[in-house]
Amino acid sequence: MRGWRNAVQETAASKPLFLTIYATVILGTVVSSFYVFSAIYSPTASPTRSISSSWLLAPPLSQNGVSLSSNISQPSQHRSNKLRPIWEAPSRTSKMPRLKSFRLTKELVAQRAKDNVIIVTFGNFAFMDFILTWVKHLTDLGVSNLLVGAMDTKLLNALYWKGIPVFDMGSHISTDDVGWGSPIFHKMGRQKVLLINAILPFGFELLMCDTDMVWLKNPLPYLARYPDADILTSSDQVVPTVVDDRLADWKQVGAAYNIGIFHWRPTPPAKKLAKEWIDMLLADDRIWDQNGFNELVRRQTGPAFDDESGIFYSYDGNLKLGILPESIFCSGHTYFVQALHQQFRLQPYALHTTFQYAGTEGKRHRLREAMVFFDPPEYYDAPGGFLSFRPSISKSLLLDGEHNLESHFSLINYQMRQIRSALALASVLNRTLVMPPLWCRLDRLWFPHPGALLGSMTRQPFLCPLDHVFEVNVMLRDLPAEEFGPAINIREYSFLNNPFLPQRVRESWLDVQLCQEGTEDCHASSNTSRPGLLRFPKRSSEETLKKVFSSFKDVKVIQFSSMQDAFLGFTDKTREEKFRKRVKQYVGIWCCVENHIPGHIYYDMYWDEKPGWKPVPPKTPEDDHPPF
Repeated sequence: MRGWRNAVQETAASKPLFLTIYATVILGTVVSSFYVFSAIYSPTASPTRSISSSWLLAPPLSQNGVSLSSNISQPSQHRSNKLRPIWEAPSRTSKMPRLKSFRLTKELVAQRAKDNVIIVTFGNFAFMDFILTWVKHLTDLGVSNLLVGAMDTKLLNALYWKGIPVFDMGSHISTDDVGWGSPIFHKMGRQKVLLINAILPFGFELLMCDTDMVWLKNPLPYLARYPDADILTSSDQVVPTVVDDRLADWKQVGAAYNIGIFHWRPTPPAKKLAKEWIDMLLADDRIWDQNGFNELVRRQTGPAFDDESGIFYSYDGNLKLGILPESIFCSGHTYFVQALHQQFRLQPYALHTTFQYAGTEGKRHRLREAMVFFDPPEYYDAPGGFLSFRPSISKSLLLDGEHNLESHFSLINYQMRQIRSALALASVLNRTLVMPPLWCRLDRLWFPHPGALLGSMTRQPFLCPLDHVFEVNVMLRDLPAEEFGPAINIREYSFLNNPFLPQRVRESWLDVQLCQEGTEDCHASSNTSRPGLLRFPKRSSEETLKKVFSSFKDVKVIQFSSMQDAFLGFTDKTREEKFRKRVKQYVGIWCCVENHIPGHIYYDMYWDEKPGWKPVPPKTPEDDHPPF
């Protein structure tokens, strides 16, 4: 805890009023460390009992089907013989080192740093899969000068036994997902600022990252292009300010500077800012860390540092700041909605899962849609197999007429009806549904807008993330079966194109063509005219579906040519009511109509059962509820 103690002492020196607070924090940390240390080394504790590393032997992550690494077990960079390569797990016969050996020290950072740069993220056990994904992308890119801060000893143990460079943050925060905006969430944010204040005095450049982002390209050469900058930060800018890979035009960046990705150099102005930032946050626990950062650095913006670099003076007039370009250091909007990197023909460096609407589960799903999340092998070979269908959408629904509420909801409702049938069919056949790609005409935000943000490059229609329409976190939640019927597992629309999909799943495939009963070669039978193809009558009963498709229980993927009239309906009315109750929970809202309060409009899974249904916002507060 020496590094942390020095940082806190330096901070406290300038504000005696807070000495008591800091002393209490230090004392509490020491006492907590004693109990944690005792728990780790108690006879009943086992660092390996519930943690498996077998899935780390899976193939390396890839981008667009191209492998980014040849072998995960090999060191990504030449390091000292005293350091194990990342992903090389300690011997299972060895003992867990003492907790104090994981302290954040200058020596620890020096061991891992390269060219005086260290890359850091941190989190608790609930985000372990995000952290593994974060580390995996960097090592696949040949970057190993990284460290992970563990906010709880469960994560510290798990990462150590997987061969990840980890240090103890001594915060002992809950191992659960704390949720955005919660008091613990804000406490975790303060840990980031404490980390910055602890590492900068060591004299290293610090690339600080949130765990809900991934690196798609080695950022270090790009950051090195701007050696004069004290800080380089990402932003929430959605209107592009440049069309190439230069720094963003700071005069046009009106959105918040986003502290999920930012690079600090250990200069006096940067240290001064970090010190004032932590003082601000410790003095008022109501301030969000990002808001505090923006308030400080925007005290002064300008003039420009020079005519070329894009760096400008900020904060106290001495700090040199640069804004990373929004098209290649991507937010959830510039990547998933606008796809700016594709429109500008640029290769993105980073993807941060901001601008999404389904919590932590929604972040995972977004990264899975982009095929950049690291899942264990069993994710790609679910028990019971998979169900998929090829959606058929007419040109008129996609393109004709204006892009407005009516045309947007007509398009969504058409797709929703097919998805509803697919969910029912997946439930009947006990298969995991691969969601179809979802098309939207209007963007979704949390404030009033005209459908697509003015100045943005949002194309209409566009392939929209699932959480724009569906409550992904609810779809993935364990709803009680006695009330909502059997669970229906889902996968992202890109799932069957993922390079991690096993060959045995790719090759075990049945195409189902829906046909009109009575026509030639259209009958409810498992007999098929050629392998891999089945012609099947529309509007078949539940019993017929179960009987025929039980003959194909060993087939991994069953794909329907269409979902229109693929299923007649449930015969068990109790089960049908439970299914209806379940899927009604699955849809979210479109937000938001301008000049109307409230401006959101609820999607309705059973809109087609309500004659004259129209997309209008609730008229009164009493009407403002989901259509459950």
